[in-house]
Amino acid sequence: MQLDIAAPAYTNLPARTESTLEARVAEGARIAWRLRFAPEPKSAALVFHDGSRIDLSHRDGDWSGERVLQASALYRIVLEGAPPLEDERLNRLDVIADRAPEVRVIQPEKSLTLLEDGQHEWNLDFEASDDYGIGAANLTVTLAQGTGENIAFKEQTLALSGEDIEADGLHRHLRYRHRLDLAALGVAKGDDVIVRLAVSDNRAPEANTTKSASFILRWPPEESSDSVGMEGIVEKTMPAYFRSQRQIIIDTETLLGEQPPLSEEHMLARSDGIGVDQKILRLRYGQFLGEEFETRSEPESPAAEHAEDGKSDARADALTAHAHEQARKHALKFGDVGDVMSEYGHTHDVDEAATLIDPETKAILKSALNEMWQSELHLRQGRPSEALPFERKALEYIKQVQQSTRIYLARVGLELPAVDEGRRLSGDRKGVGDRDTALVSADGDDAVPAALWRALETPGPADLEPFERWVHAHASRLPDALTLLAASDRVRHDPACAECRAQLRNSLWPLLSVPATATSLRIAPDTPGRAYLDAIGAKSGAGAQARQ
Repeated sequence: MQLDIAAPAYTNLPARTESTLEARVAEGARIAWRLRFAPEPKSAALVFHDGSRIDLSHRDGDWSGERVLQASALYRIVLEGAPPLEDERLNRLDVIADRAPEVRVIQPEKSLTLLEDGQHEWNLDFEASDDYGIGAANLTVTLAQGTGENIAFKEQTLALSGEDIEADGLHRHLRYRHRLDLAALGVAKGDDVIVRLAVSDNRAPEANTTKSASFILRWPPEESSDSVGMEGIVEKTMPAYFRSQRQIIIDTETLLGEQPPLSEEHMLARSDGIGVDQKILRLRYGQFLGEEFETRSEPESPAAEHAEDGKSDARADALTAHAHEQARKHALKFGDVGDVMSEYGHTHDVDEAATLIDPETKAILKSALNEMWQSELHLRQGRPSEALPFERKALEYIKQVQQSTRIYLARVGLELPAVDEGRRLSGDRKGVGDRDTALVSADGDDAVPAALWRALETPGPADLEPFERWVHAHASRLPDALTLLAASDRVRHDPACAECRAQLRNSLWPLLSVPATATSLRIAPDTPGRAYLDAIGAKSGAGAQARQ
């Protein structure tokens, strides 16, 4: 026996010869059989598991035939006019599928990059690898211009040439570097540049293609004013007083510059005062995220008392003035939950505040709050140098939020129809659509493996035809259909083989469906268990009489 295997040309794999009837070959490989028999049969053929057949031709003592394999297969040699072969089991040919290329993005490191001041080019760096070799690589560049509904797209495709990383020259691992000239693309303020790399291999007749994720270079737009006629619908993303984070940074830098001559107590007091300002600013941001609001009627520490003549207490008074005024106007009503909450409690997650900002802006705002927490922590502990990096990071996030264009608010909320109280508990289903609540019957075909699994438990005969038809019908969702067919074939040719039956039964176990959840009857105790329960009952009865 001899198998001559010739892989497709695009794989660059050399031809080889195997002195066996089984092999692992590349997808689309051509296999040529050359067999010799003693004694010579009248005819010979290869019969595959899917019913196909190859009649072997006889010349100079060799029986030969060939086939191009696109998928794994099982086959058997069938002879006519000669004794059967000593080993009649099915032979297996495994096909190794051609994998799609793999793409790795080195630069940019983030999916969204903001254009820096003075940047005129965008450097891109990709790596691609394939099992047999990479073919074409194309970079799709999309320029998005405009805002709102007036957005125009310009798309172009660039062919990239890569550098071979490995020394074999087979183009299995390439690196692509490209620089985008932003001026040549016509990028202006407020535009987005979107790039995506597509890499194909040399598979024939149809190549495998892998596309990378999309990466965006954004030139942030200028802050725009509200449009005419949109009053009441459009709101600015950030109110004007949200720009005081910069003043906190200035105050901290000033304190650090004056720190050496200051006494420790004076420095701690000024640092704590800046921390109070940071807290007030953080609470203002928190209101836009639906977080709870904190107030205090007295200074939290002696070091914060300096704020009485400054801006900290003024800001706190401005924030709480409206709430206190409303509390004085309305008297507390007994049983009114709203009055009780307004007088003695506070609410969380205000719906109106939670819907003002879109999810992306809200995520950036939460990041700014986290930085403010850290800044406030170090300022209140008298460590302004450690708070300064967090203050600057918070300012960066605030800038990103301020660069968002607009937030569109819904005009009306959800209004559900009123409930008809007269139909409650009446059973009247008039005008109500009936849902399809019936249980879906189980697939009858899934019971085939279970039936064969039970039949193989005893040494009697087992009907394998329904199971083999079931495997052919469900081959796409089975992990290894050929192994099941091979095990079934062994049982068919040797029904008395206990090892063959056990192997097939073990292969069927993962295919059995999980039974539905159901209540089970209580297991009746056996004789020792009943005696134990009787003894407990007698003991508990004696104890009750003793207590009486």
